[in-house]
Amino acid sequence: MIAQLNFPSDAPATIGGLVDYNPYAVNAVTKTWLYEPLMIRNGITCKVTPWLATDFTWDGGATTLDFTIRDGVKWSDGQAFTAKDVAFTLNLAKQYPALDRAGIWTDVFGAPAKSVTATGNKVRIEFTGNAAPKFDELIKMQVLPEHVYGKVGDPTKYIDKAPVGTGPFKVGSYNGRRLELVRRADYWQADKVKVQKLVLEGNFEAAQAALKLKSGQLDAYQGEIPNPKRAFIDADPKTNHLYFPPNGMTVFSPNVEKAPFDDVKFREAIAQGFNRQEMSDKATYGIMKPASQTGLKLPAAANLLPEQYAANGGANTVIPFDTAKANQMLDAAGYAKGADGKRTTPDGKPINITFTVQAGYIDYQSMAEVIVRDLNAMGVNSKVLATAPESVDAQKKSGDYQALLEYLHGGCENAKNIGGKLASNQIPTKTAILGNVERFRDASTDATVKELSATVDEAKQKQLVGTLVDTMMTKYPVIPLIYAPARIFYRTDKAVGWPDEANPYAQPADDRLLIITNLKPAK
Repeated sequence: MIAQLNFPSDAPATIGGLVDYNPYAVNAVTKTWLYEPLMIRNGITCKVTPWLATDFTWDGGATTLDFTIRDGVKWSDGQAFTAKDVAFTLNLAKQYPALDRAGIWTDVFGAPAKSVTATGNKVRIEFTGNAAPKFDELIKMQVLPEHVYGKVGDPTKYIDKAPVGTGPFKVGSYNGRRLELVRRADYWQADKVKVQKLVLEGNFEAAQAALKLKSGQLDAYQGEIPNPKRAFIDADPKTNHLYFPPNGMTVFSPNVEKAPFDDVKFREAIAQGFNRQEMSDKATYGIMKPASQTGLKLPAAANLLPEQYAANGGANTVIPFDTAKANQMLDAAGYAKGADGKRTTPDGKPINITFTVQAGYIDYQSMAEVIVRDLNAMGVNSKVLATAPESVDAQKKSGDYQALLEYLHGGCENAKNIGGKLASNQIPTKTAILGNVERFRDASTDATVKELSATVDEAKQKQLVGTLVDTMMTKYPVIPLIYAPARIFYRTDKAVGWPDEANPYAQPADDRLLIITNLKPAK
């Protein structure tokens, strides 16, 4: 057994000086170890691992979802966990919408539910229409014990001082900063949990975290550490490790309603002239790889690539840095250079690009500097404007910008991820920032996203994702630059079995229960 592992963060929420283990409290993070979800979907490979539910089936297309609930699970107070607890939690989200983090009872990304019922070890959710895109968020919801939360009124206002969960740990002690969780011998898969005690102590800034990791006072850390190789790995490469799998990608997001970005030939041309490797070197110390123009996380999602892009795991879909090619394509598209070396539009108007970036976002600012330099090297007159993040958000809502950096989420529901970046109904409004910040509009793409949202057939999903991939590769609505990481730093002197590139069984930011059940004592 592993006597103790020390992690940062994960302190319980406090309200009026009272400790609160409520998994639906605003700042709750201890829910990872105390309360559990129905299933866990690996954010890297998209593999679904059964957890409190052992199986699921869709019926009626995607209008009825049935879960089979695991037998033999006990709450930490010894009472039996049943399907009724699951139905209770999901119905509670209807009564108290603040608890409905999965949007089960709303029409956001799929039709709302009309009923949730439990019969024996089965839970059935009947929706008013297609609800396939809700699956990933629905299975993440932490299940609450009805015999506790059924007596407290509004669960979002309940201060939970004595948590009763199904998770692998229970509270040992908490002194206002240091939380100790101890292993449950009666946990339903206790044989997989080799850690006797988790010590969770506060949050640390980067330099302090690096020192604690190097000294062994921390065994794992998921924050950001600048220049991690020098700050942590080089101190002891046999013991000190990092795993930075792609969690999505940073994309160049032009406003396609404004010239010259309204011309696909212009967008395609400048995509050739971006030095993605230099952006990675400056923003992530070279750790993250240049991203695929497909919008998919490769190589993990290579199985979704259509045949014409599938060679070598999609390697050819990462656009190489080639200023000469970019210049040739701009010339051919009619963006001629004047005597001053600056390009004009095909009708002779000068081009002046202002690239907006959030002030204080060091990684974004370093990438923006490379982008603007590369644009100027192509003859496209450009400058960086660093402004307050809230100002950038306002521009996203209004469309009053020319180009900026955006995030393309890398989750497993592609109707929400790539589709949410391309669908016209995801264009931001005056009050909400939605995925399609670039304001791309295409009726056939909208139809594809709608169809993808309505199917749970894997072969059909692959076909439709392939259509969206082709849109990304030929219409350049956004230009992927580098993958954005989920990160974990860890030591292997006490525990081994952490996820890594050779065994990407878990996304480190979200799949902690998978990690804790895979760790084993170091020899």
